[in-house]
Formats: sequence, C-alpha cells, structure tokens
Amino acid sequence: MAEFSLDLNEEQRDLRDWVHGFAAEVVRPAAAEWDEREDTPWPVIQEAAKVGLYGFEFLATCWADPTGLSLPIASEELFWGDAGIGLSIFGTSLAVAAIYGAGTPDQMVEWVPQCFGDVDSPAVAAFCTSEPEAGSDVGAMRTRAVYDEATDEWVLNGQKAYATNGGIAGVHVVTASVDPTLGSRGQAAFVVPPGIPGLAATRKLRKLGLRASHTADVFLDDVRVPGRCLLGGRDALDERLDRARSGKRASGQAAMRTFELSRPTVGAQALGVARAAYEYALDYAKDRVQFGRPIIENQAVAFALADMRMEIDAARLLVWRASWMGRNNRPFTAGEGSMSKLKAGEVAVSVTEKAVQLLGGAGFLRDHPVERWYRDAKIYTIFEGTSEIQRLVISRAISGMQIR
Repeated sequence: MAEFSLDLNEEQRDLRDWVHGFAAEVVRPAAAEWDEREDTPWPVIQEAAKVGLYGFEFLATCWADPTGLSLPIASEELFWGDAGIGLSIFGTSLAVAAIYGAGTPDQMVEWVPQCFGDVDSPAVAAFCTSEPEAGSDVGAMRTRAVYDEATDEWVLNGQKAYATNGGIAGVHVVTASVDPTLGSRGQAAFVVPPGIPGLAATRKLRKLGLRASHTADVFLDDVRVPGRCLLGGRDALDERLDRARSGKRASGQAAMRTFELSRPTVGAQALGVARAAYEYALDYAKDRVQFGRPIIENQAVAFALADMRMEIDAARLLVWRASWMGRNNRPFTAGEGSMSKLKAGEVAVSVTEKAVQLLGGAGFLRDHPVERWYRDAKIYTIFEGTSEIQRLVISRAISGMQIR
C-alpha cells in the first residue's frame, strides 16, 4: 500500500520558513503604520519583489507543486504577518489566475508580466467582477461588452464594485456580459491594458479592515480594447455561446472559474489571520497574572484557547484537502472548495473575537494588534463569495437540486 503522510516535504518547509521570515521581519513591523495610513504599501511590495515573493515566477513555482499545498502554505504565513499588506502583495494573483485560467498561451506571455511590473518599479493588477447590483448574484451582471467588427475592438460599459487594486492597477481584468439573454453563461473576461481611455476609479473606498489594501469602484465608459484582449479568444467564446444557446451544458462562466481556483487560497489567508490572533492570545494568557496566577490556569481561558487551536487545525485540513483536489483535477462533488473557504473564514472571525475577549480591555486598544486582526477577519465571510453563498454551493452539490 502507498504510504500516507501529512508531513510537508523539504521544499514546502523551506517555503513556509522563508515566507514566515519575511512576514515577521518586514510585514509585521510595518502593519500598524499602513493600516493607519490606509494606503498601498508600495515599499513593502517592492521589497517582496526584490526577494522573489512578488512575481509570476513565485506563483508558477507554487502552482507547479503537485500536492497543491505550496500556495496555501505561503498565503497562511504572509497573512499571519498582516492581511492588508498580504492582500496588497497577493491581490494581483486573482487577476493573474483569471488570465492563467481563461487565456491563451500568447495572452499569458503578453499580459502576466505586465501585471507585476519589475523589481525597480512594481505594478499591481485588478480583477473586476462584482457590481452594485451583482455581487453574489454574478448572473445579474450589467457590464456589457459589444464587439465592433469595423475596428476589431470590444467596447466595454458598466460599473464594477469593490475591486482590489481598482484604478491603481496597470492591468485590469474585467468580466462582462456579451449576451445578456444567457445570464452567467453569456459572460466573458477581458484584459484592459494600461492607459486605455474610459476606465476610471473616482474614489478609494474606506474599509473596516484590510486598510493597507486598495479597494475602489471602477467605471467603464466606452472602454475600447483590441480583439486580442478577449481572454481565450473569439473562437472559444463563440463555441461556448453556441453551446449555451443550444441548451448544452457549459463548463461555467469566467468569474466563477476564477473563484473556484482561488477559494482554498483565500481560506488559507483567513487561517493566517486566525493563527496570528490565537498565538498572541496564548502568549498573553501565559504572561497576564490575575489573582496571583497566569490567567491561562483558569479553565475558561484555557478551554477557549483549546477551541481556537482545534478550529484552526480543522480548517487547515479542509483548505489543504481542497487545494490538493484542485491541483489534481479532482471534482468538488460536495463543494469542497467552498467548504474550505467557509470554515476558514468563520474560524477567523470567531478566533479573533475570542482573542479580543481574552485580552479584555487591552484587546480593545490599538496598543495590541488583535483589534486589527479582528477587523481584518470579517471580510473572509464576505468577499469571493459570502458564507451564505458557500453554503448554497455546498447544499446544491450534496443534494443535486437547485436550492435557492
């Protein structure tokens, strides 16, 4: 029988330790400042690029891992340092995943390097899919893309909401409806290259958490992109639309394919936040003396910490399973990708809340980082599919029915 092991191999351990070191030495010392400034931490992004943590080569190395664990391992460690800075560094990967998942080899060669820029002048990219009236309901998308045969251009019009790196990105990847009668099956993804007229982000959004990560609404007003900017190409789109119009089953639409690839990694980010809060609360409970003894000697405190550790470890196993399944083309027959993101996101919220509670009044102060982690954690039950949407995906998968 084949040997079963959950031990990380040498490369994975080296990766974990390397990213953890960067998070401890570079990210954490800068976290409070950039959270307070609510600004993109370009110096930290540049430092990540210099050491090789920011760029397609790093992502490609992680994606090449046959176990699928390298990217969630790296994500957990980086976001253990800080979620806002972590998303500033890893936020570009969502746009890259869209290009990688839907684009042709030529499109990958052309656009992926532009997503990152270079070491001396790093750039970021944005994946724009949510809309004011089409967040969880991706099928209600109103952004339109119309083909102009005379110029071989696609003309994009609409509004995107909550776009990470929106407006400050060089490359924007935008999902749009090309045939509204087909709902989500009539959508496609487009690259909007740097400097194209008509794309604007009029204001940066101010957020509860992840304040070091730029978020904005993106407006598209007659944005004209060359035909080659349609990810996957025109022939593939026409074939997919013909299948949809004839009632044949399609493989899915552009935004959801990207989300399916990314959900376990997003779960790993949430794990990093939860683990940071748990470790801080554990150390605090060992050092904090009340009534003549460390508070961890009280069952209520010790049991809370035991639950926090148990939930983190349980969520990590779900994340690792889904990551392995995705990398090895195992179908998510029970919504395993959604399970991992759902569990990890809700664990992050509960663990950070417990950490604040265990620190008492100190936990409510900015003198301690648990209040920042508490604010950061909440987004993981909301973005890239709310907890309710994850439960819907899982329930449909296990029942085979269109539960609404």
